[in-house]
Amino acid sequence: MIAGASWQWWLGFHLVVALLILIDSFLPGRRSAIRYGEAIPWIWTGVLVLITAGFAAWIAMEEGHQLALEFVAGYTIEASLSVDNLFVFMVIFQGLRVSERDQHHALLWGVGGAVILRALFIAAGVALLHRFSWITWVFGALLLYAAWRLVKGDSTHDVIPGWIRHLHVRSGSLLPVILAIEFTDILFAIDSIPAVLAVSHHPFVVYTSNIAAVLGLRSLYFALASLLDRLRYLHYGLGALLAFVAFKMMAEPWLKIPIILSLIVMAVILAASAVVSWRLPSTRPQS
Repeated sequence: MIAGASWQWWLGFHLVVALLILIDSFLPGRRSAIRYGEAIPWIWTGVLVLITAGFAAWIAMEEGHQLALEFVAGYTIEASLSVDNLFVFMVIFQGLRVSERDQHHALLWGVGGAVILRALFIAAGVALLHRFSWITWVFGALLLYAAWRLVKGDSTHDVIPGWIRHLHVRSGSLLPVILAIEFTDILFAIDSIPAVLAVSHHPFVVYTSNIAAVLGLRSLYFALASLLDRLRYLHYGLGALLAFVAFKMMAEPWLKIPIILSLIVMAVILAASAVVSWRLPSTRPQS
């Protein structure tokens, strides 16, 4: 057993991840898919969701429903918080004037680097939780700060670091773009990994749910690129979600919140913020 799972599980998961990244590398971006009704990113996103659902079902059969629900909760948190990453990608690409073809390559490298970075962060987080019980309060405080940072702004764009928002550098190399993507992934991992650790302490579940969500970032970006500005109130929902998981983590010694209830609360928060974003007009002039 390695970190709660057999080596066959770890090997099989990473083989599937490598295969999916390889397939993703051959898929066109948004503009390349116009003649197909811009459907390819949506179709691939749907395929990844179905594969993730199948993996959750496999966990349920092999290890029981509790771990499967923890996986679903972790995936939901990470996928939701990844929307912030999409805004960052958009700002980076606009600031550096990156073509759609280069965006495709940069995001592929970004996903590959994120897999490695998330593994390191999760290993450190799980080890700290097992060794020091008080670290729960540190993680909870980080989540509360992240929640406050989200809700105090006027939009999701406001949580993007200033140096990224003001990038206006032309470059023939993708290296600065990839480094910017990896750096921002580290920033968002500081928020998202403690959030996932609030619903599961199982290393395999925490890691696989994170990676499953990260794998869909490239296709989700191209699918949602024209809709991101419509999600203008989503940052309030993400802030509420982080505040909830912070409460769940810090209250665990005295109050056990069932994983089913956690999933329901998260679904309601995200659905409400998405509906409000879609239905209510913007209160500020469009830039």
